[in-house]
Amino acid sequence: MRTGRLALVLMLIAAASLSGQAPASSWPQWGGPDRNFTISAPALSRAWPAEGPKQIWSRALGEGHSAIAEDRGRLYTLYRPLGLLSLVRRSQEEVIAAFDAATGRTIWEHRYAAPTGELNFEAGAGPHSTPLVAGGLVFATSSLNQLFALERDSGRLVWSRDLRREYGARLADRGYTCSPLAYGDTVIVTAGGRPGQAAMAFRQKTGELAWKGGDFDPSPASPLVIDVQGQPQLVVLGGDRVAGLDPDSGRLLWSHPHVTQFGLNISPPVWTGDELFISSAYNGGSRLLRLSREGDKTEVSEAWFTSRMRVHFGSVLRIGDHYYGSSGDFGPAFLVGVEAKTGRVAWQDRSFARAQLVGTGETALLLDEDGTLAIVRFSPEGVTTVARAPLMEATSWTPPTVVGSRVYLRDRENMVAVSVE
Repeated sequence: MRTGRLALVLMLIAAASLSGQAPASSWPQWGGPDRNFTISAPALSRAWPAEGPKQIWSRALGEGHSAIAEDRGRLYTLYRPLGLLSLVRRSQEEVIAAFDAATGRTIWEHRYAAPTGELNFEAGAGPHSTPLVAGGLVFATSSLNQLFALERDSGRLVWSRDLRREYGARLADRGYTCSPLAYGDTVIVTAGGRPGQAAMAFRQKTGELAWKGGDFDPSPASPLVIDVQGQPQLVVLGGDRVAGLDPDSGRLLWSHPHVTQFGLNISPPVWTGDELFISSAYNGGSRLLRLSREGDKTEVSEAWFTSRMRVHFGSVLRIGDHYYGSSGDFGPAFLVGVEAKTGRVAWQDRSFARAQLVGTGETALLLDEDGTLAIVRFSPEGVTTVARAPLMEATSWTPPTVVGSRVYLRDRENMVAVSVE
């Protein structure tokens, strides 16, 4: 009997491997397994020693804000090399790289030209996007609107698309920021620049264009797919709106105004059941939309709006009946709790600098821009710090990657692995 059960388990593992599906504990894309900066795991509740969590390894990396993807014991990210000459002039190339998650050792690199002449990197150099691991391939986008598909295990280039040269896509002055999204046998990215191509889908295996759609210029935010009463919908943020597209065809399903100064809608939306939460800095504010379907038509209604929560580029968590995030633009940033039903600001807290959040059950992992890593517990009454430690040395705008008890972090110079057991 035991032999039969063991055989069944081995068959299931083999089937998962052949299908290209990643293990449940992986972090294969921007935002994690479900692209929502939340993992299904027991809450982190143990305090750290004074020196912080146990460090597994640390290594020099390079400039950029690309987060770290993880799949089958390998890490994937992008960076712009640092060196003595970069003190005078930034490197004119970018790197897509794979690393051994256990040691930080480089496994492979793919380098490509990425000149800075058309880019404004005063706020920090790109690349800004995060790789996607899907179907045995790694998909990554450059600061100059290029999309690459590489073999996951070897780093060999399978195909590439230059969205500017081939499709006239718009180049943002701070560089392209979209993290690719897998849907079916396609990989979806934002584009803009020409009518009817706010988003574009390419076949994962060949790079063939599957569709393009949306008559608006997208913002720096990356798209996500939600389920609206059984219908998959692609959510894309523009500079003045949020829209839903059919992820199979690019057909526009709905659109709702969300105007932000400079078009900088950056923070990823949060989808919960039938509610879509959006927050932006500057004059953007936060709003909650309710989506429902009547036949083939999607109805959108605005439940509330508040200007008192303005999330610049950080992740937002929905825990219970509240949304939690780091609010602020040019000035100081506050942790803020907002009632999901009303939009009323329940509290503000200045315990941390501008921060990125990852939900871990009833707690959250927080990394602020000063390099402080913390475990916090949010509630309608406020935030409680379970553990905190200064960990990173340079500006830290990149969200943590959590796989099991390991946390992978990067700032603008280094990458670090720690254990939070």
